[in-house]
Parts: sequence; C-alpha cells; structure tokens
Amino acid sequence: MILTIDTSISKNVKVELLSSDAKKNITLVSEQKLGSQVLLPLIVKILKKAKIEFKDLSAVEVNPGPGSFTGTRVGVAVANALGFALKIPVNGSPRGVAGKKDTIVIPIYEKSKFD
Repeated sequence: MILTIDTSISKNVKVELLSSDAKKNITLVSEQKLGSQVLLPLIVKILKKAKIEFKDLSAVEVNPGPGSFTGTRVGVAVANALGFALKIPVNGSPRGVAGKKDTIVIPIYEKSKFD
C-alpha cells in the first residue's frame, strides 16, 4: 500500500491509501481552518479504516507544492519522517517519478508577495 499526502492547500488536507487493486483505494479529506494539525490523526484513521499498520506501507507519496508555507512543510516533514522510520521510499516529485530510499523530499513554496 502507498500512502499519499497532500497538504499544499492549508484548509484541505488529503490522505489516500493506494493499492495495486484500484477498487481498494481509500481517500480521506479534512477541511478545517488549521488543516495541517489534523494530518497525523488522519493518517492513523485511514490506516485503521483499511485495517493495516504502518509496517504494511510500501512507499509514501507527498505533494511538495507549491502550496501554503506551513501546510507544505508539515506534509513533507511527515512524509520524510515516515519514510526514514519505516525504511521505505518517499516520492515527492510533481511528475510522480518513483522515490528512492534514504532520500528526502524538499518542499516547494508559493511565491511570496514580499519577493
């Protein structure tokens, strides 16, 4: 199972579990003011819903942005931490190129109005 994380929109946190059988895919979306704060509980909830554990994940995919500064940073940090702890690849490429073990994803931020 592949865990996908999208926190690039601060009020819309999306977490998905993708399986080799597309019929078993699960998606959870949280729409709250402080979206990035619900990311970890949302991940736990989706794993429980699928009746799997962290050790059953084969990869993590994360949207690196561009997006909100805090949301993108939180999503990428959680994805990198899970990849490191579980020793699984983290894919943060906007084009969906396969990630590699022991590499990190770098967030892409929206252009600031102060630049």
